[in-house]
Amino acid sequence: MDLSVEDRQRLAGDAGPAAQLAMRIVVRLAESMGVDHLLDITGAHVDSCLYHGQSGLDFAGRLVEGGASVAVPTTLNVSSLDLLHPELYRGDEAEGEAARRMAGMYEEMGCQPTWTCAPYHLENRPSFGEQVAWAESNAIVFANSVLGARTARYGDLIDISAAITGRVPAAGLHLDDNRRATVLFRLLDVSPDLLDLDQVYPLLGTVVGAASGSRVPVIEGLPTALSEVRLRALGAGAATAGSIGMFHAVGSTPEAPTLESAMGGRDPHEVVEVRTSDLRASRDQLCTVSGSALSSVCLGTPHYSIDEFQVVVALLTGRRVHPDVDFYVSTGRSVLAELELRGWADLLRSAGVALVVDTCTYVSAILADTTGTAMTDSAKWAWYAPGNLGVDVVFAGTSECVESAVAGKVLLDERVWSGV
Repeated sequence: MDLSVEDRQRLAGDAGPAAQLAMRIVVRLAESMGVDHLLDITGAHVDSCLYHGQSGLDFAGRLVEGGASVAVPTTLNVSSLDLLHPELYRGDEAEGEAARRMAGMYEEMGCQPTWTCAPYHLENRPSFGEQVAWAESNAIVFANSVLGARTARYGDLIDISAAITGRVPAAGLHLDDNRRATVLFRLLDVSPDLLDLDQVYPLLGTVVGAASGSRVPVIEGLPTALSEVRLRALGAGAATAGSIGMFHAVGSTPEAPTLESAMGGRDPHEVVEVRTSDLRASRDQLCTVSGSALSSVCLGTPHYSIDEFQVVVALLTGRRVHPDVDFYVSTGRSVLAELELRGWADLLRSAGVALVVDTCTYVSAILADTTGTAMTDSAKWAWYAPGNLGVDVVFAGTSECVESAVAGKVLLDERVWSGV
């Protein structure tokens, strides 16, 4: 390995045992990838703070005892519970206490207590070409695809190690050649009316992710200048159904002004045609049950933005959620602060909405009823919640979720699929 003087000093233990351990992990990762040098990063987003068991707690404790301190600005992904509203937690008390201890350890290492899976909603986010180390699948895809920043898919323990050392292997999506698309998705017979619906984008994401695996896809046939909300939903769905870390949307993402530029002038290894029937099939696959029974509505996976809240506020103004339905929306602390300033938080709470921060409702034990049916507008929530919580799921658009919550039963507008 071609290491810097600072790298070698960390490996020798000159910066303390925690930095030595973190440096060993980064170097061993690089060696396993066949990489001979490392890159500097300007920031990190850490997922290791999410409590999964004793091993994660032990690792964090070892870092703290070794004097760990992050070398770059570092934000934190979701916790296992809402730290601001602990009364929402319905899980095991001992696990909740362990999650709180872990949260404290990561703050002690100098990480910012952001507790969000959407760090791109924060005021300071990486710029085009900036090298970072981000964990959390949807955040990774957003950073690479929408912001044009550069990060590999970093997982637990590696992410905090990169934050402590400020270094990552010179590999993967950090490098130009690996960011070029190799598989082309071409939309056929998908109407402009359908492409004007937000709910289509997480569905398209699941189609793209499942067929891409870990390859970089490019999508041709979408409207140009797509909003961040739609690009984010597409990327989150793709990163859930597949293992992609980046996608290109011709005319919308910064490295794909044209199809040729997205592919680096090369021919695709594979061309996949996507039809309306594929999107409808994706929706059906995300639904584990049919019928009108409804117990919960869960929005905000990834964490909702102000723009997404604006839609829900407009739909719920002057109305109330049915008393038999629990309505949850997850978001980050910075967005919650903006909701409070606008008066939207009080409006939503008075309408029967529970605002959840610091965690996601498919991760934490928050839902009051996991025996019934939950609706969501998130492909990621629909993908993971049945396995994590044992709950049945209906995927739908945001307006369908809100209308169902008010009515107290599942209401789906099948007219959008009438031509399938």
